[in-house]
Amino acid sequence: MPAGRMVGANPVPQVSNLDLNFTVMGAFARISINDCRMVNLPKISDPRGNLTFVEGQRHVPFEIKRVYYLYDVPGGEKRGGHAHKALQQLLIAMSGSFDVVVDDGREKQRFHLNRSYHGLYIPSMIWRDMDNFSSGSVCLVLASEYYSEADYYRDYEDYIFAVGIRRGGGV
Repeated sequence: MPAGRMVGANPVPQVSNLDLNFTVMGAFARISINDCRMVNLPKISDPRGNLTFVEGQRHVPFEIKRVYYLYDVPGGEKRGGHAHKALQQLLIAMSGSFDVVVDDGREKQRFHLNRSYHGLYIPSMIWRDMDNFSSGSVCLVLASEYYSEADYYRDYEDYIFAVGIRRGGGV
């Protein structure tokens, strides 16, 4: 939807695509946690209730092929615990809050999600763990690919090997 187009009585804000910066190491691009980004989604304020939308290729740097959500996560439980070989995601706290810890094998960063108009973009080859779910929280996930078990790294040691980390800190 072009900037300036009206939704009700409110113009749609201009939202640019994500700028993905990759650190080139050797012959391939190495993804780092610096490629994970908080994305500010459009928020159309209205006294009757606010509206936020997400468009593939505009607000996320991929075509949205799958949408799912996590809910009723018991207190103290964790989700995630994996990385994807090709799939990219945008995670949004639709209700409540939770934390996402992203890990590229070298460093980790924690993000706290608690607004339905903010999302966390996670590129492929980033390990993620989710915890600290508040009561009633709902996590909406927009994914770049259809489900494929072959796309997952579920064992952290396999992931570390795949990203080329030698134990003891070297690359």
